[in-house]
Amino acid sequence: MQPVEPVRRSTRALTLRLAAVAVGMFGFGFLLVPLYDLLCDITGIGGRTSDAVAAVPTQADVNRIVTVEFIATVNEYAPWEFRPVVASMEVRPGQLNQATFTAHNLSNRALTGQAIPSVTPNASAKYLKKTDCFCFRSQDFAPEETRELTVQFYIDPAMPEYVDRLTLSYTMFVKPGDGAAAAAATRS
Repeated sequence: MQPVEPVRRSTRALTLRLAAVAVGMFGFGFLLVPLYDLLCDITGIGGRTSDAVAAVPTQADVNRIVTVEFIATVNEYAPWEFRPVVASMEVRPGQLNQATFTAHNLSNRALTGQAIPSVTPNASAKYLKKTDCFCFRSQDFAPEETRELTVQFYIDPAMPEYVDRLTLSYTMFVKPGDGAAAAAATRS
């Protein structure tokens, strides 16, 4: 039979190691999303565009046209109606453009929405530069409110010549929080 004290020490040491592993796993899981977002913003992986405001170009490439298609979706169960005003537009690299989307809160309560952008083909994400976008900030909607949301953008003239079409897609999510309720109260 083993002495009681060494068994208690080894049990205590094992418990501390397991607790340290659990804390480490929680910390890793907690940091994974911000690290992934940072990686996607820097590299354009996953079609994500940077939320940094781009400087407006000084000259457009008049010899080239790129078709930009717009897609709007809502995440499952979100009470939104969300769509682009036009399905596509032809733009010249270096030319500042504006696209409009319409969002409608279908619920009878105030909601805060957040749009997440995506660009395909993925390699073109770093060439789509947004100077202003509704996706840069949360959008507070009163019950059953409809609003036009705009994005100003240009295509960097350095985009490879073989890319003549890209798709800018937004997914609208309901963002948890009290921002929408406060905004609805101030509008009343």
